[in-house]
Amino acid sequence: MSPGNAQQLGFAPDRLERLSAAIQHDVEAERYDGCELLVGRHGQVAYHQQFGWADRAAGRRVETGQPFVSMSIGKQFVVALVLNRIERGDLALTTPVAEVIPEFGARGKSRITIAHMLTHTAGMPAMLPPMPLELVANLEALVTAACGLLAECLPGERVSYSAIVAHAVLAEVVRRLEGSQRSFRQVVADDLFEPLGMAQTALGLRADLAARLAPVVARDRRRGLFEPEMLEMTGAMLNAESELPAGGYVTTAPDMYRFAEMLRRGGELDGVRILAPATIAAIQVNRTGEKSNSLWDYTQAFRGWQPFPACLGLGFFLRGTGVHPTPFGTLSSPRTFGGLGAGSNVFWIDPERDVSYVFLSSGLMEDSYSIERHQRLSDLVLAALVG
Repeated sequence: MSPGNAQQLGFAPDRLERLSAAIQHDVEAERYDGCELLVGRHGQVAYHQQFGWADRAAGRRVETGQPFVSMSIGKQFVVALVLNRIERGDLALTTPVAEVIPEFGARGKSRITIAHMLTHTAGMPAMLPPMPLELVANLEALVTAACGLLAECLPGERVSYSAIVAHAVLAEVVRRLEGSQRSFRQVVADDLFEPLGMAQTALGLRADLAARLAPVVARDRRRGLFEPEMLEMTGAMLNAESELPAGGYVTTAPDMYRFAEMLRRGGELDGVRILAPATIAAIQVNRTGEKSNSLWDYTQAFRGWQPFPACLGLGFFLRGTGVHPTPFGTLSSPRTFGGLGAGSNVFWIDPERDVSYVFLSSGLMEDSYSIERHQRLSDLVLAALVG
């Protein structure tokens, strides 16, 4: 971290030290194992630090540009490509998914649109469809299983976060729009990672990243939203051939920062435009109103939380308004948007304050406790912004 640069960007260095102390305390208490954190403002880095262990058991520390498994912040890569295809005129928010994937319309799903999938209002299940676990990272098999599902509600009726299925289907939509000429792994590499200079990011476990990867370990063994063993299986199933569009990427904090910066800059980075400013503005609109996200229903008994708004835009979480749990911090502006990974990672962009934030971690926490961790750290960053 450069205190001088942080100060020039409006951050109080002594207040940012509170952030460092909070993370170090959590790592020493074994709440999680380690992390890499990047904060920027106006396109310049104000804070970039590494803490703790990539692999605590092996004594391997988090290094600069440490590769981590993306978990669900990889969903926003799929979303970016879907929105890009809408801008090309290949697709519309109102397009029924079955118009592109005819077999998806089976069992009453013909009315589900791209917008329903992006806002988690399609009625797709939260967890895995009935299929062999060894095939979950096979995109063709996962899409086939998704096509055979019954929707859990009418489209638009309620918000039910789909952890695996929705983004597999959206990835297949992108693939089929060009006649299935490329694998989705190749599409996301060619059309997103390479143009943005995200050289250390890949769908699946690329050979050059494997030796340095932080393993997926559930440090917190409480049984909440996901079983710890299931989360660890997500990491174990990654290989060079796996395609799990909802979260099976390997990435680094500097690469995720480039993705976040593209969004902060209105869809463009270093002369490469992925999305239009109008699309970035549309992302920041709450499409789910006051509806709660059924994914968090378990917290009412488990944690004593009250129901709170889902705050979902087009494929991104939003801060929204009011006082409720949010990984983006209670001090962030209402249009703050980003992504959240199970028990692990988060990134957000506060357009009002022109701040980008990326946090990638090892040693997973139970999800509700992880949200509280992110809320606290995000608020420490925002409270350090004094100019």
